[in-house]
Amino acid sequence: MLEITDLQVRYGAIAAIRGITLCVESGKIVTLLGANGAGKSTTLKTISGLLKSTGGSIRFNGDNITNFPPHKIVAMGISHAPEGRMIFSNLTVKENLEMGAYLRDDRHQLSRELEYVFTLFPRLKERIKQAGGTLSGGEQQMLTIGRALMARPKMLLLDEPSLGIGPILVKAIFDKIVEINHELKMTILLVEQNAHFALKVADFGYVMETGQITMQGTAVELSKNEQVRKAYLGEG
Repeated sequence: MLEITDLQVRYGAIAAIRGITLCVESGKIVTLLGANGAGKSTTLKTISGLLKSTGGSIRFNGDNITNFPPHKIVAMGISHAPEGRMIFSNLTVKENLEMGAYLRDDRHQLSRELEYVFTLFPRLKERIKQAGGTLSGGEQQMLTIGRALMARPKMLLLDEPSLGIGPILVKAIFDKIVEINHELKMTILLVEQNAHFALKVADFGYVMETGQITMQGTAVELSKNEQVRKAYLGEG
């Protein structure tokens, strides 16, 4: 579904992404692992058009979408739940969710998607009229994922869904990620520092260091790799 070839991104004179190549198969969960500053979030932002690449290509379902504007990429079927959540603090939960569907022309079907999001995250339904900024960190993360789903994407980009959330809610969020993948057959590219959870839910993974991919393999292979266990799983 997604094919990235020799992608390069620069922040001025700094090379943030140095020629990475990766692919994401339809219906799979693929995770990008790596320390802070490795280039994981930059990769997602470049896929979704928030950053421009300086080299290489991004193909989605066979179409070259390199450096397309973000709204066109959403229209083609890629939704991004960004790091830091980026919800609209002054809008209600319902209004935040409706913003996720702003490009859709089948607005009469929105109630069906809303109902799915509320089934997935019942807590959001309880807070439907509450301002987004008054929600807890975990609830805001649910809202961010729900908002991304309202666009009815073919592929979901999730950036650090566990960031700033308590351990019990982290497990709940990851359970929901698996549920979205299984129930909607949703392809997911997951950036996550919590390697334990990421490798539990993923089918395949890539390890990034200083803008390059240094390792790749099935989630099972990576979780058994001595280097990964030492660097990301706190073992050995």
